[in-house]
Amino acid sequence: MLNYKKYKKVPVVDYPERQWPNRQIEKAPIWCSVDLRDGNQALVDPMIVDEKIEFFNMLVKLGFKEIEIGFPSASQIEYDFLRTLVDRNMIPDDVRVQVLTQCRAHLIEKTFEAIEGIKNVIVHIYNSTSTLQRDVVFNMSRDEIKQIAIDGTRMVKSYAKNFKGNLWLQYSPESFTGTELDFALDVCEAVKAEWQPTKEHPMIINLPATVEMTTPNVYADQIEWMNNHLTNREAVILSVHPHNDRGCGVASTELALLAGADRVEGTLFGNGERTGNVDILTVAYNMFSQGVNPELNLENVNNIIEVYERCCKMDVHPRHPYAGKLVFTAFSGSHQDAINKGVKAMNERHPDIWEVPYLPIDPSDVGRDYEPIVRINSQSGKGGVAFVMDQYFGFKLPKEMHKDFADEIQKISEKQGEVAPEQIMAAFREKYIQAKEPLHFRKVKIEDISEQHDTFDTKVILTYTDHGEEKVIEGFGNGPIDAVKHGLCQQAGYNTILTLYTEHALTKGSDSQAASYIELMDAESGKKAFGVGVSSNITRSSIRAIFSALNRLYYVQ
Repeated sequence: MLNYKKYKKVPVVDYPERQWPNRQIEKAPIWCSVDLRDGNQALVDPMIVDEKIEFFNMLVKLGFKEIEIGFPSASQIEYDFLRTLVDRNMIPDDVRVQVLTQCRAHLIEKTFEAIEGIKNVIVHIYNSTSTLQRDVVFNMSRDEIKQIAIDGTRMVKSYAKNFKGNLWLQYSPESFTGTELDFALDVCEAVKAEWQPTKEHPMIINLPATVEMTTPNVYADQIEWMNNHLTNREAVILSVHPHNDRGCGVASTELALLAGADRVEGTLFGNGERTGNVDILTVAYNMFSQGVNPELNLENVNNIIEVYERCCKMDVHPRHPYAGKLVFTAFSGSHQDAINKGVKAMNERHPDIWEVPYLPIDPSDVGRDYEPIVRINSQSGKGGVAFVMDQYFGFKLPKEMHKDFADEIQKISEKQGEVAPEQIMAAFREKYIQAKEPLHFRKVKIEDISEQHDTFDTKVILTYTDHGEEKVIEGFGNGPIDAVKHGLCQQAGYNTILTLYTEHALTKGSDSQAASYIELMDAESGKKAFGVGVSSNITRSSIRAIFSALNRLYYVQ
């Protein structure tokens, strides 16, 4: 049995005046990618300089205006990467690169050496403030920990006097979620007092969930409490840096935005230490799905995945929100049926708002296509099979036929598992379109007799083979289909009733062709069978469907 008594609850915040539950996210925050620092340090095989450059260029194309590029004072490869960006003039004028350093004199000196020549830079200093780390790691008092932050700020301020570019300070009370709120505020206020930010030249105070310790609502309370207690708030950009230890990184970020955060630090697909950082893409796509502009260029998630997987040597999980290969896929029969009907309604109504069951966004908006939405296995139903036939091959099966064909596919899936669209089409062709024996339609001659006959307006002379023997019969009816059916009934002895007939033009992969669907019922036994015909001539496709139905009704088991 799990020894749950080994752990204690992290206390909640006594904050009844909270306002965040009543708010909605109305706009995108300032996004800061930390893929090249937090993300890279969590990789089994960290990126080399060329991979970092490719990843950096992708982040720029995606629209990130703030990108943390590493710890140049502590890593030669990160120092070289930063200098490569500067020397090759690869940092756009509207992008701020962010560098991280501890509050130590020699590290800060090395950091300023690394950023020489950068136009816009954020110097990010931090020190751990949590109760636990003060005790077991540093063995320091509150005042001693606060002094580290003050001294670090003072050193940055000293070096900044001779820096020629635009410099912003960012301070993080690392392990904020394990820090008493009053002490976190005290340290941040002390840093702010030393730096002296203004509304015109603000500083960033970053409140990291270095370890996610509580439910997201508690993090939101912590953020709102800090938001409301920071003095000179207009001179502060309030930032959050959520991790995902409890699997709540996205939720914690969204609630933190409701609580007053202006800025979010995270990574693509949530890569980071332990269970990762917050996934910026998921937060941004969530905003998009609610009609909020995420202010990032995320129209092609497949391109993002390709660069990410190659540079990070990590795979995106198939169930990862928005990006996973299976997230726009339905195997369940009821889901497939609802998606099929939803897409059909969208195509018919052309509404301004996207509304399809089980698809919170239009996959095409993020560079995904409709091909993998419905995949067929033993759990699938008639709606899914019909969807595949329509979306892949342009066959719009009549509703009455859905179960008949789905039963055929069910038999295949129970033997082998998932059935590919091409295999579904092959089965459709074999079971219906190619049901041409032993009765095989050869040709037909159609004559208009409306002026000669009181009862019928069409005469047909039908040529077909029956078990290889050629036969020619005449038929009369109101139209070619009716005349063929009557001829087969009266002269060939097939006493059937036409119970369904539909046809349509094929729009995918079969230009200028028509598909016809017919259901015949034996007048004596009541047994029914569907037939399908395809031809560039609608009359011929319909007659082929009749013969397909006859063969399946009387001869094909």
